[in-house]
Amino acid sequence: MRGSSPIIWLLELRLSRRRGLEVNASLTKGDWAKYPFLPAATRYIRTLDLKIDSLANPALKPILDRAESRVREALLTDPPQVSYLPYDDEVELVSFPVAVVIVAATADEFIKKRYALAEAKRVYDLLRQEDKFKLCEVARAFGWRMNVVSEGEDLEALKNYDLKLHFVDYLKNAQAFHEAGWKLVNRTILGGMVYLTIQESARLLQEEVRRHVEAKLKTDVRSVLPPNIAQLVENLRRIRESRFRNVKVDTFKIPKESVVEAYPPCIRRLYEIAASGGHLSHAGRFALTSFLLNTGMQPDKIVDLFRSSPDFNERMTRYQVEHIAGLRGSRTRYTPYACNTLKTHGLCPGGDDICQNVRHPLTYYWRKIRRRMAPEKTVVTAEQS
Repeated sequence: MRGSSPIIWLLELRLSRRRGLEVNASLTKGDWAKYPFLPAATRYIRTLDLKIDSLANPALKPILDRAESRVREALLTDPPQVSYLPYDDEVELVSFPVAVVIVAATADEFIKKRYALAEAKRVYDLLRQEDKFKLCEVARAFGWRMNVVSEGEDLEALKNYDLKLHFVDYLKNAQAFHEAGWKLVNRTILGGMVYLTIQESARLLQEEVRRHVEAKLKTDVRSVLPPNIAQLVENLRRIRESRFRNVKVDTFKIPKESVVEAYPPCIRRLYEIAASGGHLSHAGRFALTSFLLNTGMQPDKIVDLFRSSPDFNERMTRYQVEHIAGLRGSRTRYTPYACNTLKTHGLCPGGDDICQNVRHPLTYYWRKIRRRMAPEKTVVTAEQS
């Protein structure tokens, strides 16, 4: 990223056009300040043409100060949080992408994860106080297929619910929760829609926001910082060092190419079926595609993997792969199903010794990689197999 590039480039999140969903124009600038990832907020910030090198301008000091305070608060509170300050919508709104730049510049995984969680918790606290219509608009900004429960749905079983969410969007976020109440088998489902309260919907959106912010923090901006920002970043690193000296974040780097040897049994089976031209269910395709993307395989390679399928349609396959990769729609990269969800869909063929101690196929993959990356070993990548 060059110094003249708009900061909003880091924050890009376009509204999904899927099924014609649009954010209601009733959202105000105050709402943008609360939820700066909304498409209208993103478009507004883009019109400001705010650049990294412009942050040295004294006129922007209130924005820079607020951005710094967001990050400081995330580091100094337990559990981490970022307060919402409604006194100046402009400062509150614009300080968010500036804070994203500051955190990305620390190049510290602990700070990044803590800040993303703090912002997600801020959103949760705000959303659970909103009415169901506004919460639904925020969810749709992420491409969620969510609707408000109408008065016509007068079944006794639905009287305590406010919103309904397509089960695929539900599973994408609920897989991070391990309480029994979040399992799909324990939910009220009608017509493929999972019924939710406002508080439950806000909790699911917290997980979506956390992932979204983490994704935006992956950009390297260290080489383009003006001196005042570089000093601010160094001060934040010192806070991290003084408060969390003994906290280590695993910075193990997985190979750039997906390593077939390290796939868990469930993914290995799906991979072999796809490679041999076999048929995969929708859930199977999603599980395989999202796993391959998150382990380094490029979208073109995944499209080629499905090419021998009897019902292969290149245009549709490419669209689906790129959507899961975050290149279309909500611009959010999807993560694979957790183990419990894979079992629910009948995609778990039975595990091995590593499976006994993990809850997610990516955790299996990383552990297997560590075992196999000894100097004397040679790994086989998906492109070589």
